[in-house]
Parts: sequence; structure tokens; C-alpha cells
Amino acid sequence: MQVAGKIAVVTGGGGGIGGALAARLVRDGAKVVVADLDGDAAARVVAAIDADRPGAAVAVGADVADAAEIEALLTRAEVEFGPVDLYFANAGVAGPVGLGEDDKDWLTAIDVNLQAHVRAARLLVPGWLERGEGYFIGTASAAGLLTQIGSAAYSVTKHAAVGFAEWLSVTYGDRGIRVSCLCPMGVETALLRAGQNSGDALGEAATRAVTSAGVVLTPDEVAEVVMAALDEERFLILPHPEVLEMYRRKGDDYDRWLSGMRRYQQHLLDSAPDA
Repeated sequence: MQVAGKIAVVTGGGGGIGGALAARLVRDGAKVVVADLDGDAAARVVAAIDADRPGAAVAVGADVADAAEIEALLTRAEVEFGPVDLYFANAGVAGPVGLGEDDKDWLTAIDVNLQAHVRAARLLVPGWLERGEGYFIGTASAAGLLTQIGSAAYSVTKHAAVGFAEWLSVTYGDRGIRVSCLCPMGVETALLRAGQNSGDALGEAATRAVTSAGVVLTPDEVAEVVMAALDEERFLILPHPEVLEMYRRKGDDYDRWLSGMRRYQQHLLDSAPDA
């Protein structure tokens, strides 16, 4: 899909990958609603966009895991620009380290990393089917394909986000609805450093696992890869191409892969700076 002339919503757009996507979409000719739980952060992203392309983006402070707020967000987009063509379900949270000690932390991760996608799709799919087109882009993670050392909730919900995107594509892909799933590895965002700043050895290992597995990209570099994938309507978007080979190795010999991950985790814990 060519994004020029299209209307897009980007959640988690107050910075990081979401902010970079919003800016790139506008640069490529789209109109964008930038949504974030932190409305001030979304406003700052839009202010930067306005400096070059006034009126091409609006900011909305919203909890995009809440169905009513998603509905209000879509209504705002239609009022400002027109019916939404592309929806970037990009908001995400790291989740608790390890198994977590509070179900509320798990529920938050499930709500933001998965249910936000489901709730948005429920609202968007009927209209897209009627119009004969629409594009849903879910941000998961390489952790949704390979599992993440550190947080069980993060790995589980990112796997679920991949599965949901696959289901959308299988179910509606022949009816005009395009679907892509973004699965980056290390990207220089606050989320990348969540484990490092957790004060927990396993959380710190999680950050080092990602930063040592491959190059850490900038959000702008990820946005460039995403735009190329949208042009091709490619399902799996891998800013780190090596993730595909890792995924193949996992599927080729699951037990060997699990054993290797255990060894890698122990190496990270043993080689921690304060170990």
C-alpha cells in the first residue's frame, strides 16, 4: 500500500518507534493521528511534525487498551481527516521481570500488548470490509518469535500479538485487509532499557541479551524498514534480518534451541558487571 493520501493512526506515538513512524508517514504524504497515554509526549511529536508540514498530524492523549477510548480515537481521526486506512497498534509495555508477583502487572501487559490490538480490530474490521480495504500493523517483537530472557509476560504477550496478526491475515487477507507484524530486536527506546533499569539481575540480563545479539537500531531506521514493507504489503517486518535465521534454527531443533537459550541466559547472569 502506498501511504500517500491515506489516513493513519499510530498508538504509542509519543516517542520511540511510534514517533518515528508518525513522522515518516507524514513525510510520505499521509495524515496521522498520534495517540499516546502521555498526551504531552504525543503533542511534542506533532509539534515537530507541524514545523515542516503544518496540519498533517494531530495529537490525542488516550489509553489505547480501552475500547471506548479507541473508538473515540477513530472518531477523532475521521472528523479531522477521514476514515482510517492504516492502524499501527504500536503501544507496548515491558511487563514485570520474571514471573511477576502481581496479577495486575500481567493484566496490564495483556491489555496493552495484546488486547489493544484485538479491541482496535473489532472496531476497524467491519468498516474495512465494507470499503474493501484497510491495513492493520501490529508491533510485536523478536521476542514474539524467539522468546525474551527476563519477562515472562513480555514474551507471552508478544507471542500472542504475532498470533493475532497471523489470524487477521488468514481470516481477512483475501477480503482487502492487509496485515503486517513488526518484530524488531534491539531499538534504542525507553522500553529497551526497562530491564537494565529494573534493579533485577534477570531484568539486566534481558537488556544485555538484546543489545549483544545484534545492532541496536534507531527508531528512524525501523520506520524506514516499515515503510518499505508496507509498499510490498509484507506480513513479517524484520528490521533485524538475522532474526529470521534465529527463528529457523528454533523451529529446526526446538530442544537444542531451548538448551542454547538456557546456556546464554546463564552466561549473561555470570558475566554481569557486579557478578
